Amino acid sequence: MDISDYTDRFGLLAVGLVAFIAVLLALYGLAELASRRDRSRAVAFVFLAPAVLFLLVGLVYPAVRTIAMSFFNKDGTEFIGFDNYTWAVTDPDALQVLTNTALWIIIVPLLSTMVGLVYAVLIDGRKGERTYKALVFLPMGISFVGASIIWKLIYEYERSGDQIGLLNQMLVWLGAPPVNWLLEDPWNNLLLMVVLVWIEVGFATVVLSAALKGVPIEMIEAARIDGAKPTEIFWHITVPSIRSAILVVGVTVFIATLKLFDIVRAMTGGHHGTDVLAHNMWDQAFRLGNDGRGATMAVLLFALVIPVVIYQVRNMRRQELEAR
Repeated sequence: MDISDYTDRFGLLAVGLVAFIAVLLALYGLAELASRRDRSRAVAFVFLAPAVLFLLVGLVYPAVRTIAMSFFNKDGTEFIGFDNYTWAVTDPDALQVLTNTALWIIIVPLLSTMVGLVYAVLIDGRKGERTYKALVFLPMGISFVGASIIWKLIYEYERSGDQIGLLNQMLVWLGAPPVNWLLEDPWNNLLLMVVLVWIEVGFATVVLSAALKGVPIEMIEAARIDGAKPTEIFWHITVPSIRSAILVVGVTVFIATLKLFDIVRAMTGGHHGTDVLAHNMWDQAFRLGNDGRGATMAVLLFALVIPVVIYQVRNMRRQELEAR
């Protein structure tokens, strides 16, 4: 690449920057003119129009186009109706993908929230609480691919000789033969889930620990005076008091689990019965070149997210009304 290419690129960048500034100045000018005439709706339109435009172009249009593509064949040239959806619920491989996804969205949010809650309760108010939180939160700073490589090394299998993988080396020390964990169905799915749980427990701990600080001390002390056991205080006072925080953690981890791609791709590539919706969507569209089936998987993924989002929005509105 010679100097002229760099000059052309910098020239295009400068033109784009000038155009962006010009559009902003024009919007501010229109807003100022509208505000002087006391037209609040015009001001709102001027500022909201670009955001709405970007939303339509970047979200609404792709969503509509994806739904439309799911009714066409792999090349998008022939309308085939619901054939792709029939394939998704009848083909053994597709059913395996749906089954795996169902297991992920049930086990991972539940386990992450439970472990995070227990850990938060155990360290609450203890000396060194910040250090304990920092330690469990550290995996959140690692990318999913990085975490996958770490755990893939732990699960590593060698047919003979010394084992690289920690898990298999422990088996050898105990006198048992090593196991190729990532090929063992259904254990491989559960071992992949461990990676995401390991990452998400830190988020769950931090959020729930903050919520625990808001539990009224008077209620806990009154329960202790009445003779309540620690387990009874936990289930009847602590958990109901932080119910909203538990729901937030569960929903957040649920959505993160549905979008799961990196861990499956880095550790198994979706083989050996470990494929999930988000990865299979990419696999169908880009590796196998079947845009129709890829779009179908995207629509199914979207359909699973929508009820959770609606529930969370209603829950937040209910909390706002209760707060008033």
